[in-house]
This record gives sequence, structure tokens and C-alpha cells, in this order.
Amino acid sequence: MATPSSPFSFLGDLFERIGNRLQPPPWAVHEIQHRVVLFLNHVLQQEPEAQQRLVRQKDRVVQFEWRFVTVKLVATPAGLLDLAPETATPELTLTVTETSPLGLAQATLRGEKPGVRIVGDVQLAAEVNWLADHVRWDVEDDLARLIGDVPAHTIATGARRVAAALRQFVGGRGSKQAAGAESAGTE
Repeated sequence: MATPSSPFSFLGDLFERIGNRLQPPPWAVHEIQHRVVLFLNHVLQQEPEAQQRLVRQKDRVVQFEWRFVTVKLVATPAGLLDLAPETATPELTLTVTETSPLGLAQATLRGEKPGVRIVGDVQLAAEVNWLADHVRWDVEDDLARLIGDVPAHTIATGARRVAAALRQFVGGRGSKQAAGAESAGTE
């Protein structure tokens, strides 16, 4: 008897088919990567400790991979990030093992880190892990610069409540699915 699939498996299959067929042109990929670097540097500039840690790693290259997306970043002498040259050899390669965009989103909403395969320098991996654990984007502060403190606080509070509700919903679904799988295995 076939096991019933999740109603979300259709979305996962759709993402897979679209991702395999629709590849953006190289210039678009490069532009998106530059925007990501600008955003990461904006966040890093709010964390002096993170910048000091990156200064110690200057000129070291880390390659991030997920499905068909690959980006190489290099730490600059200013304690920020830049795109590494395509010919640069990474000292550390981090590959996200969750291939499903939906699975990745669910894990993120539950507050979990995705599974990552680490190849290369262990000390550099520890620094990257520290950055992932301690550097957070202060959305409320950036929003306050645009619209003022009170509206920014109100919006951020609402967004935190929505995120908490989503985490609770996704966490509840995950525990129900796990319980269903256990009971199916014991029959």
C-alpha cells in the first residue's frame, strides 16, 4: 500500500523541477551574490566582535553550496566579506545537506540550523559557526531609521508574534508527523 504523501510534497517537487530547468543567467547570479554580500556586510557592521573575528581570517575563502547555488566569500582586512575570485581555492566548503527548499524553510521556522557537511579547515569552520550563532540582523533598528522608533517597534513586535505562531505551527506539524511515523512503524 502506498503511503500518503504530505500535501506540501507537491511544492517540493515543483521547486525541484523549476530549479533544475530555470537557471538564471550568470550576470544575474553575480548581481544577486553582490547584493547578498552588501546585506551581510551591513549586518556585520553592527557587530564589532564579528568584524574583529573576520579580521583574523582575512584573505581566507569559504565556499557555501546548496543544490545548484554556490558562492565563495573571502574575509577582507576590514573585517567584512567580499566575493572571492572564481579561481580562488576555498579553505572551507560548507554544503547544506537539506535539498528541499520547503524542508529548509520548515527547519528555519522551527529555529533549527540546517544540516551542513563541512570539508576543510576546522578552525575556520568554528569561526563561521560562531558568526552564525551570534550575529543577528537588528531589523527593528534599521526600520526605526526609516519610519521612527514607535512604528518600528510596533511592526517588529507584530512580526515576532507571527514568527512565533509559525514556529509553533511548524513545530506542531513536525511532532505530529514524527508520531505518525513511529506509530506506522510499530504496526
